[in-house]
Amino acid sequence: MATPVGSSSSPPPQENPIVEDDLDLIYGAESGWVDARTSCDHLPSLSSDLVHIPTPDTNCNRCQHPSENWLCLCCKEVLCSRFVNKHMLQHYQQIHHCLALSYSDLSVWCFSCDAYLDAQLIPQLRPVYETAYLLKFDEAPPVRTA
Repeated sequence: MATPVGSSSSPPPQENPIVEDDLDLIYGAESGWVDARTSCDHLPSLSSDLVHIPTPDTNCNRCQHPSENWLCLCCKEVLCSRFVNKHMLQHYQQIHHCLALSYSDLSVWCFSCDAYLDAQLIPQLRPVYETAYLLKFDEAPPVRTA
C-alpha cells in the first residue's frame, strides 16, 4: 500500500536554496570563465605594423607544427603553444616578447601580466584582431559593444 502524503515516514519536501557558492559555480568562478583585461602596461612593445601579419595557417617557425600556433605581437614570429612544443613560451622566456595572439581562438595573452587581454576593446589590439579574423574566416568580425 502506498504511503500517504505527509505521513511521518516520508521525508518532508526540501527546498533547494541557492547559496553564494552555487552562484559562483553558475556564473563562472569555478567554470573556467576568464575575464580578459581591458588594459596592459606592455602594449608599447607591440609591433608598429600589425595589419600585415602571417596567415592563421602558418606553421610554427621552429618545429613546423601546423596547429595551436601563436603570433608574437612584438616581432610577428609564429610559434606553437605550450600544449605542443612550448616555442611561444620559450620565445617569451628568452626574448621577453610578452604579447601573443592565438590563431586557434584569436585571444591575446600577455605573458608578463599572466592574463588574457580583450583585443576587441583595447584600441591598440583591435587592428590585429580584425586582420586575423578576416584572414581566418574571410569576413569582417562582428561589431561588439562594451
